[in-house]
Amino acid sequence: MFFKRKTNWRASRAGAALLAALLLLNQVNALAGGAGRKANNSADQVPALILDGGRRLEFVRAISAETEVRAKRSVWKRIVDLVAGPPEFHRMVRPYGIALDSLGRVIVSDPGVPAVHILDFEKQKYEQLRGGKGQAFRSPMGVAVDAQDNIYVTDSALGIVFVFDSKGRHKSFIGQHQGRAGYFHRPTGIAVDSTAKRLYIADTLGHKVVVLDLTGRVLSSFGERGLRPGQFNFPTEIVVRGQELLVVDAMNFRVQTFSRDGEFVRSFGSLGERTGSLFRPKGLALDSEGNIYVSDALLETVQVFNEQGRLLYFFGRSGNGLGEFQLPSGLCIDPRNRIYVADSLNQRIQIFQFTSAPRPAKGSGR
Repeated sequence: MFFKRKTNWRASRAGAALLAALLLLNQVNALAGGAGRKANNSADQVPALILDGGRRLEFVRAISAETEVRAKRSVWKRIVDLVAGPPEFHRMVRPYGIALDSLGRVIVSDPGVPAVHILDFEKQKYEQLRGGKGQAFRSPMGVAVDAQDNIYVTDSALGIVFVFDSKGRHKSFIGQHQGRAGYFHRPTGIAVDSTAKRLYIADTLGHKVVVLDLTGRVLSSFGERGLRPGQFNFPTEIVVRGQELLVVDAMNFRVQTFSRDGEFVRSFGSLGERTGSLFRPKGLALDSEGNIYVSDALLETVQVFNEQGRLLYFFGRSGNGLGEFQLPSGLCIDPRNRIYVADSLNQRIQIFQFTSAPRPAKGSGR
C-alpha cells in the first residue's frame, strides 16, 4: 500500500511538471507568434518611394541586436529562458561605420561599445571584435574590407588601424610606432582599392588623406587645411570609384573628387539647412547607377546626387520610427543595391532596397 501511494505521488509530480511545461510552451509560442507577426508587417509601415524611370526605394528592415541575426532559440531553450531568465545578448550602442565582405556579412563599427559587430544573416551568426593583441578598441570608427575579406578598422582615439583576417583574428596594426604615438592625428574614414592594392585613410585632424599599401607602408598623402579646391576642413569619409576617390569634406560642407594620385577633379555641395545643401555630411556610398548617397547627421536624412552633384531625391526624416533617423552616419551599398545606414542615436542599422531603372527588352529598338 505504501509503495502504491509513493508511485501515485511521483506520477502526480511528473504530471504537474508536464502541465507546467505545456503551459510555458504555449506562452513561448504565443510570444514568438506575436513577434513574428510584428516583424513581418514592419516593412509595410514605411511607404515605398516611387522615383522616375521605374526606379523605387523601399524600406527592408532594422537591426539593433544579436538576437535579430542569430537563428531562433529552440523551444526548450526558450522555456529555460522564461524560468531562469534569458542570456545577455549584444546590442548596438552607437553604430558608426559599415562595410560588406564577399560572404555577404555586414560589418559595423560601434564606438559606443566599443566593438565591431559582424552580422552574418545567411548563416544566422553573430560575432564581435573587441580589439587586437594587447590593445582593446577605444573608438572604432571607419571599417573597410579588401578582396581577401581582411577587415580594416580605424580607431580615432588611438590613432591607429586594426587589421583582422576574414575569421576575425587580429593580424597587425597600421600607424603604430614603438613607444610613441602613431602618425595619424585622428583616422576616421577608410577605403580599400584592391586593384591598386592601396589603402586610403581620412586623417580628420590632419586635414589630409593618407595613401598606403596594404602592408601599411605610407606611399603619399594629399590635402591640407583650407577652403580652396583640394584642401580640407575635417575630411571624414572616402569611397573609391574606378580611377577616382570621393571624399566627404565635412566642415567645408562638400564632397570632393580626386584622381587616385590625389589630383583635384571636381566638387559639389554647400552649407545649408535645406535638402540639396549639406549641413553635417557623414556617410558616403555609390549605387549601381553611379549615384552618390550622402548621409547628413543634422538634417537627419540621406540625400542622393548624380555624378555632377545635382540632387535627385532624399529619404528619411528626424525621428525614431522605421525609416526615420537620428544622427545617421555610415553608409554602404551592396551589388544588389541594398542600402545600409548606421542610425547612430537610434542604436540600429536600417536597410533599404533601391530598384534601378529596368533595362529595355531586347529588340525593343531603344
